[in-house]
Amino acid sequence: MDIMQIMNHLPHRYPFLLVDRVLEIEGTRRIVGLKNVSINEAFFQGHFPGHPVMPGVLIVEAMAQTGGLLLLEQVKDREGKLFYFMALDNVKFRRPVVPGDQLRMEVEMLQFRGKTARMKGVAYVEGQVATEAEMMACIVDK
Repeated sequence: MDIMQIMNHLPHRYPFLLVDRVLEIEGTRRIVGLKNVSINEAFFQGHFPGHPVMPGVLIVEAMAQTGGLLLLEQVKDREGKLFYFMALDNVKFRRPVVPGDQLRMEVEMLQFRGKTARMKGVAYVEGQVATEAEMMACIVDK
């Protein structure tokens, strides 16, 4: 999935669209997305001057957006739907993400019932775990 297809599925836009490409989708079970981290990201102006580090909450958000693409694959009439975070568990930050890194987000669907999903996301940089989290989200009407 390229950026235009992603924008057709997600309501997010600059500066909050945090998925640049989808490399793999395994049915409704697993998805792999990429975020190219550039020094031009607006958040680097203040996080941190002279020592730019991608905020952890935005790494988790990038994983959630990737998971949202997987979640919306399971829904009819997805144009009329949004997904909202409900919970985050076991969030761990293992290494900083800095300009020039490519974030590879692997999200697995653990459970999907009705309009609620539990997913596990792991974000990697050069094969090293940067961040991991269990996420719960629900699908709502716009």
